[in-house]
Amino acid sequence: MAASWGTVDFDWSFVLLLIFTWYILLRVWENNGTLDRWNASRVFGVILMVRSKRGLKLLDKTVKPRSFWRFYGEVSLWVCVFSMLMVGLLMIIAFITALITPPETAPSASELVAIPGLNPVIPLGWGALAFIVALVIHEFGHGLQARAHGMRIRSFGLLQLGPLPLGAFAEPQYEELTTAPSKERMRMFAAGPATNIFAAVICLMFLGGLAGQFVAEDSGVHVRGIVQDEGAYDAGLQPWDTIQFIDEEPVANVDAFYDVMAGYSANDSISITVMHRDGQIETVNATLSDKYEYYTDLGWSSSDLETLGIERGDPFLGVEGLSGSTAGIDRLAGPLSPRWEGNIMQKSIMVPFHTLSMMIVPFELQGVAMHPFEESLLQADDNSFAKTLGTDGLLFLVNLFFWLLWVNILLGFTNLIPMVPFDGGHMFKDMLRGILNGVKKVGRKLKFWDINPMWIEHISSKASNISSLALLGMILFILIIPYF
Repeated sequence: MAASWGTVDFDWSFVLLLIFTWYILLRVWENNGTLDRWNASRVFGVILMVRSKRGLKLLDKTVKPRSFWRFYGEVSLWVCVFSMLMVGLLMIIAFITALITPPETAPSASELVAIPGLNPVIPLGWGALAFIVALVIHEFGHGLQARAHGMRIRSFGLLQLGPLPLGAFAEPQYEELTTAPSKERMRMFAAGPATNIFAAVICLMFLGGLAGQFVAEDSGVHVRGIVQDEGAYDAGLQPWDTIQFIDEEPVANVDAFYDVMAGYSANDSISITVMHRDGQIETVNATLSDKYEYYTDLGWSSSDLETLGIERGDPFLGVEGLSGSTAGIDRLAGPLSPRWEGNIMQKSIMVPFHTLSMMIVPFELQGVAMHPFEESLLQADDNSFAKTLGTDGLLFLVNLFFWLLWVNILLGFTNLIPMVPFDGGHMFKDMLRGILNGVKKVGRKLKFWDINPMWIEHISSKASNISSLALLGMILFILIIPYF
C-alpha cells in the first residue's frame, strides 16, 4: 500500500504560469461580480478569501456551557504562553547558532513553503487533507473562545491559492474584539494553536492504540545499515535484511540478538540466516571483528568506551540500526506503544517530547510516515477489530493520524511565533499591555507605574512591531546566510 499519496514534481516556470492564470481569473471574477455572489474577496493579489455562514449554528450549540470553554481558554492560554516563549527562545538560539556556525547548504525554494505536494516532505494527498482538518479545528477553537466571551462571529472562511488551502479564519466583530478585555482576547488568540496542540496529542493516542493492532509478519531483527569492510559487509548482507538465526539460534528481537552475540568474541566465525528484501532466505558466514578497535579507530576515547561497557575482544558484526519487525509503528507510537517499556509516569513525561520529535520523521524518510519495508513487516493482529480493517486498513489509519498529528503541530507552533500577524504576535502585544497596565490585586488595582492609556497602546504597538521585525530579520538571516 502506498503510504504517501505521492509528491508532485513541479517546474517552477509552470507554477508561476499557473499563479498568473489564477490572478487573471480572480480579476475577471472580481469585475463581473462573481466574487460578490460567493461572498468572497481578493487579498494580496492572488489569494481568494471565501466567507461562509456555515458552522455558525454548530458553534453556538457547541459553546454551551460557556463556563467550560472559558476554563478551556484559560488552560489554552497558559499552554500557549509557555510554548510561545519557548518558540521565541528557540528562534533566538537558531539565529545565534547561524551567526557562529553558518549552515553550508541552503534549502531549496520548494522546501521553504509548506504546500502539500510542492514541499518534498509533505505529500499532496495526506498533506492537503491534514491541512484542511487542522485549519478548520484551529479556527473553530478561535470561534469557541470568542462566543464563550460574548463576541460574535460574522463568518468562517478559507484562504485559497487556486485549489490549495493556505489558511482559514474566523471573522469576529472587529469592534467587539478590540474593546474586549485583554485577558479574554488573549484566550481567543491562544485557543486556535492550543486546539492544534491538543489535537496532535489525541492523534498520538490513536497511534498508540493502532500500534497494539499490529504483530510482526516474520520474527527476526532487520538492519538499516551495513558497515563497510566489516563481517556483515564481507558476508554479503544488505540494508533492510532480516537476521533470523545466528548459528541456528533464533533471533526473535533485538534483545535476543545481543544475548546471542554475547556468547562470541572477536575473530569468531558465525553463520547467519537472513531474509532479503525480496523474500529470499540465505545462510551466509561472517567473521566478527573487534568492537573496541572499531570505535577506537573512529576516535572514541578509552574512557568513553569504558563508560559504554565496551571491552577489548568484544564481537562486532558490522550492522547498524537494529530493530524489531514492529519498529516502524512503535517509533510512531513512542511511549504509547504497548511494546514500550516504562510506567505511567514515564509515559506521561515522554508524550510531549515524543510528539515534538515526530516533526523530523518526514525529513528522515523523505515524505513518508513509515519506510515501505517496515510496513511490509507488519500484519494485522488476530482480533476482530484488526481482522475487520486488515493490514492495509490499519496502515491507512496510521498514515491518517500521523499526518494529522504532524500538521497540527506545525500549524500550532508556527502560529505561536511571537510576531504579528501570527496568534503569538497578538498574544505578545496583549501581554505587553497587561504589564504596562500594572498588576491586579483582589479588590483593587495595584500599579507600579502610572502610564496614560494612550501611551500604553502606543508603547505596546511599537514594541510589538519592533519585535516582529526583529524576528522576521532573524528568520530571513537564517534562510539567506547559506547563500553567502
